[in-house]
Amino acid sequence: MSNLKKSIIQIEVTTNENNIPESIKWDAKDGGVNNAVAKAMILSLWDGNAQTAMRIDLWDKEMTVDEMKKFFHQTLLTMADSFERATGEKNVSEDLRDYCHHFADKMGILPPLS
Repeated sequence: MSNLKKSIIQIEVTTNENNIPESIKWDAKDGGVNNAVAKAMILSLWDGNAQTAMRIDLWDKEMTVDEMKKFFHQTLLTMADSFERATGEKNVSEDLRDYCHHFADKMGILPPLS
């Protein structure tokens, strides 16, 4: 008997007549997510045979430029964390975090100092 477990993550994208996303919703029952609304997504999958990343980048028509700046900043930060956990490359991950701080500064999205 196998102890393997299967999890399903579903993403539903509704588009208008010009294929522009109107809404993005997702479910991940194992994670307690049910019909959650998202304004943007970046999905990246690794194709081991071709040794390339496959990606889907979507955002709804209501996403503002300021929201996109924050979304990319936070995504880059989480990528640094994931990269460090996956590879143990602490120095390179810190370099990426430093770049994220530079990115946020250039975009004017750093939180005010208290």
